[in-house]
Amino acid sequence: MPVKIRVKTDVAHEGENEAFELSLFGQLFKKGGSTFLKYDEVQDEGVVHTIVKLADASALILRSGALKMRMTFEEGQQLNGSYESQYGTLLVTTDTQTFTHHTTDKGTGRAELVYKLLMQGDAVGTYTMNIQYELEEQL
Repeated sequence: MPVKIRVKTDVAHEGENEAFELSLFGQLFKKGGSTFLKYDEVQDEGVVHTIVKLADASALILRSGALKMRMTFEEGQQLNGSYESQYGTLLVTTDTQTFTHHTTDKGTGRAELVYKLLMQGDAVGTYTMNIQYELEEQL
């Protein structure tokens, strides 16, 4: 199902704050009790294909194409993932503080993730990610 997706990410690190916001169109599908959002992002390096899996108590973000990354999130857990760069594959660890996901029968939903990100064991910031999605109006 076609959806409009808005992803807002705030990053706090050593007293500095940065915010990123994306508004784009993608696809929504449900499988095994989970909600999947699939979208493409155009970056300087090329196109990044992203899949976000939102389950009851966990989330997963998979990115492929110009950027390859796998991050898993579960509230109160430190989970390992990977980030492929031109220097090789780096270990990323997510330390998820909170994760919520709410959906409605109308195909709209909202997820919030608050997590600390470590790359190769070094803290790179605290991330607050808000994902909102809604079905595109059928004309």
